[in-house]
Amino acid sequence: MGKEACTFGVHFTLDGYGGSPEKLNNEKLMEKILNELPERLGMEKLTEPVVKYAEPRNIKDSGGYSGFVMIAESHISIHTFPKKKFVSIDAYTCKDDMDKDGIEKYFRDAYELQETEVQFFKRGLNFPKSDLV
Repeated sequence: MGKEACTFGVHFTLDGYGGSPEKLNNEKLMEKILNELPERLGMEKLTEPVVKYAEPRNIKDSGGYSGFVMIAESHISIHTFPKKKFVSIDAYTCKDDMDKDGIEKYFRDAYELQETEVQFFKRGLNFPKSDLV
């Protein structure tokens, strides 16, 4: 008798290029995004968003904002690099799907991105359907 498996969830990543340096350097905008995006995706926030400025560290990391919100379904994180006009975003959920095109458009508009790279993949491909212990 084998265990039955299902997938745990899906993971959306977006790397955005050519964004507005002013918007990528806007702490309040990131906070607004992290506050409203979970509801738009039909998810429930467990915490208020945390947004912190990260000081420049080296030539690769010239500083920017990092933000995170924990949701009942997992998390959403954003890391901006205004001087590079770049943003890196993760949205991970235990739901079976999410509106990939809607999220991409949302971030394109929010940060005025000129180009995006999106990855979307299933997580926990052998996640047990029922408890094992």
